[in-house]
Amino acid sequence: MSDTLADMITRIRNGQKANKVSVKAIFSKLNVNVCDVLKKEGYIDNFEISGDTKKDISITLKYYKGSPLINKIEKITKQGCRVYSSVDEIPKTIGGLGTTILSTSKGVMSDSDARDKKVGGEVLISVF
Repeated sequence: MSDTLADMITRIRNGQKANKVSVKAIFSKLNVNVCDVLKKEGYIDNFEISGDTKKDISITLKYYKGSPLINKIEKITKQGCRVYSSVDEIPKTIGGLGTTILSTSKGVMSDSDARDKKVGGEVLISVF
């Protein structure tokens, strides 16, 4: 598996379409940091790291009145085409209603946190 973040996003998207309670994703530090931001922003309920030799991330999905909280989740930066943004040019998802997740020099964070800390970085995911 070369792109574990794209795999995790696809598993979350497919799990919510199938109304699953939780999904498992491949463990990586980036995936854990992205899950932490998704939890802080209220898009997922919880996540846990399990396993000894082969670690997995179990992500508990969040629903409101039977419909998933994540309407659309997509990866912005690709392996062949990286997308970087300065603090002034950080994209707003649906006019600020959604969240853009960035990988910055200060760690993985949401677009609002990046603006507050005045750092730019690689634009990873757009969620709403």
